[in-house]
Amino acid sequence: MAGSRLEKWGTVFTRTRDLMRSGVIPKSKKPIWFDVYAAFPPLREPVYRELRPRYGKVRETVPAILYKEDEIRAKFYEAYGNGPKAFELSKLNFKSTCQRFVEKYTELQKQGEVGEDRLFEETGKALLAEGLILRRRMMGSVAQQVPQEDSSKDAVLTRLQGALQKMQDDPKAQKASLGEA
Repeated sequence: MAGSRLEKWGTVFTRTRDLMRSGVIPKSKKPIWFDVYAAFPPLREPVYRELRPRYGKVRETVPAILYKEDEIRAKFYEAYGNGPKAFELSKLNFKSTCQRFVEKYTELQKQGEVGEDRLFEETGKALLAEGLILRRRMMGSVAQQVPQEDSSKDAVLTRLQGALQKMQDDPKAQKASLGEA
């Protein structure tokens, strides 16, 4: 073959020129731009060159793309989980529970009647009024669980201390609990 199809070997002009010289392209089918390029060649020949990486590997960094809705979705999934039913992707107009929550959240946010701190709970109440039941996950955040555990531990501890005090005060009850009669 008269020329290579790869851009690495020669330019479009040199390949076309070589094809015309060999007779693959007849003179009657010469490209329109060929004579103009031959009369006014570029100052720098357009040749393919591989880019060398500068010092070390070149890393393409993709910036994190976060939208306001992503924060709302993260809070939703943390509070409510995935929900009881799966996504129905076969329906074109299907909206997930999370998407409905996000839309209602932004709607209430635009109205401005509810403060930012209560907006999440009010959105849940508004969706409940529309007939969408949201169930909170069994495990809340760690900060919410610790006080409950401490109060239950305190209650058990006081009951045990009371039982121990009774046993120490009454020696008959102590012997009965140990199986000595």
